[in-house]
Amino acid sequence: MATPVRADITHKLSSSIQLQVNAAATQVERIGSSFSVTGNGVDTTDGNTASTVSVGTITSGVYSPGTIAATQDVPGAAFSYTQSYTQADAVATSAPTVGTVGNFSTQVSTAAGSKDTLAGTITSGGVMTLTAGGAGTVATGQHVTELSIQ
Repeated sequence: MATPVRADITHKLSSSIQLQVNAAATQVERIGSSFSVTGNGVDTTDGNTASTVSVGTITSGVYSPGTIAATQDVPGAAFSYTQSYTQADAVATSAPTVGTVGNFSTQVSTAAGSKDTLAGTITSGGVMTLTAGGAGTVATGQHVTELSIQ
């Protein structure tokens, strides 16, 4: 006589679709001014006073160094002189406009997404249809079938 078989069967279906439309965004990075003077065996002047380095001026957040002249201490002797300047980005007077290049050294601007034809469906048979929208959109679909026999 045959013994009866006992088995548990579990069947699970899971479906999901995520549709996303991104907002407009602009990210900027402003650099500041830097100014450096180094020397050995030289005298400096701002044009008025010996051994002076001009303070310079700041306008709209941008430093402008004053004029500096270097004179060799002992003509014919060894000397070194280095001057460097990095100009800052001007301080913005208004918020950046998406898609417009502003006065910043580093700028990333992304327009708002457009849903246009963005859509998605999953049938009971697991057939997935995702339709792309405009720029700045994301469509993600997933269908999972699980079968367990114990």
